[in-house]
Amino acid sequence: MRFRLIAVALSTVVVACGAATTAIPKQVLAFYYGWYGNPTVSGKWVHWKDVDEGNKTIASSTHWPKLGPYDSHDPKVVDQHFRWAKKAGLTGFIVSWWRQGDFHDEGMPLMLETAGKHGMKITIYYETVPPRGDPKPEGAVNDLLYLLNKYGKHKAWLTFQGKPVFFIYGRTLNEIKLEGWKQVIAEVNSKYPGGAVFIGDRISEEAARIFDGIHTYNVTGRTKGMTPEQLRTWARDYYAMTVKTAGDKIAAVTVIPGYDDHKLGRPEPRPITSRHDGETYRILWEEAIAAKPDWVLITSWNEWHEGSEIEPSLEDGDRALQQTEQFARRFLKLPPRKVGQP
Repeated sequence: MRFRLIAVALSTVVVACGAATTAIPKQVLAFYYGWYGNPTVSGKWVHWKDVDEGNKTIASSTHWPKLGPYDSHDPKVVDQHFRWAKKAGLTGFIVSWWRQGDFHDEGMPLMLETAGKHGMKITIYYETVPPRGDPKPEGAVNDLLYLLNKYGKHKAWLTFQGKPVFFIYGRTLNEIKLEGWKQVIAEVNSKYPGGAVFIGDRISEEAARIFDGIHTYNVTGRTKGMTPEQLRTWARDYYAMTVKTAGDKIAAVTVIPGYDDHKLGRPEPRPITSRHDGETYRILWEEAIAAKPDWVLITSWNEWHEGSEIEPSLEDGDRALQQTEQFARRFLKLPPRKVGQP
């Protein structure tokens, strides 16, 4: 009888431990900017500067979009973006979001509607904590609860284990520090039924303890000036380190096709990462897949100011989208990583 009781007890432990094991579904997400406007749709230029249609140049953009200087509130443009992204194997977009009721926020209903139409997901990249000049945790709590209550239950919002996902940009981490974010996460989770999932822009064990996952927005500070060979060596080590640091949290690694923001008048020298005729993107994707992260993030879909876009351009055509299709589908076929104690 004693042995039977022991066996039952052991079986209960195994079941309980098994229930604690989580499989993290794969995602391929691109950072998306809905901040562009033109006179035809929005009545003025927004973010595009000194547009020269004849010579196909934009003073604030490294390259010329295949769609031209479009408006992010144009349903035809947004639909084309999702069509391209879906074909390329993306599962969703991480949409830049700044404040309640601004140009970015006004574009959210269209993004959600179109994502739902194409069977894709979106979430937001939380860019800055209010109030401006004196950010406070309470400001972030207010913004995030606003987003959750207004959009969080939409079928197209990205979720993990049924909870809406947020990506938190490094600037916001610096504004209220990790301790501030620990407070924000606890308060949001206490006030929103079921809570939310937070992916922080910092690769550190401390960040992994506070957030539900970790990532980095842009790797060009590390990859600037590298040859393809140097890129491969760097990526192999950095991506493996990211997954290890994440531990049982969501591990997201970032790939870029290149980076060139020399048109923005920022202090020199700029951290330019050459595209190397597509080699940069190919190498980073290969090493990202080899590291077996949970999610691959692409910087970016359309950050035209910084020349990191994979959206088709006059200069690069649709090469990056073709590469994305090749590698995203390979990555999404990998089995989900299981975390927790089996």
